[in-house]
Amino acid sequence: QVQLVEAGGGLVQTGGSLRLSCAASGRTFSTNVMGWFRQAPGKEREFEFVASINSRGSVTYYANSVKGRFAISRDNAKNTVYLQMNSLKPEDTAVYYCAVQRSGSPYYSTYNLRQSYDYWGRGTQVTVSS
Repeated sequence: QVQLVEAGGGLVQTGGSLRLSCAASGRTFSTNVMGWFRQAPGKEREFEFVASINSRGSVTYYANSVKGRFAISRDNAKNTVYLQMNSLKPEDTAVYYCAVQRSGSPYYSTYNLRQSYDYWGRGTQVTVSS
């Protein structure tokens, strides 16, 4: 059974940093794109794309709102993806979810599409206080 477990969320002040991790189990995802999405309070129907990374870790994409502040990385040996979040703002407050993209998806045109991701974690809360 595939499981994705996020960790590293918490409460931080504006300008602070957090590092999220997402450990996968049940199968290896070394050949899959992995990504992070978030759901802000009051926007429970909206999954906002945050970042994605290809299987080799050589191509990454970011939402404009986090570009320059967040960094996605992965360790295929550990079947884990990370999200380093710096210079956090109150508007970054959300539940953060990691996800694994469906094999064979055209990365360059689907990296930010929720429907192209097959496996999802249960999320970790990030709260940034002002």
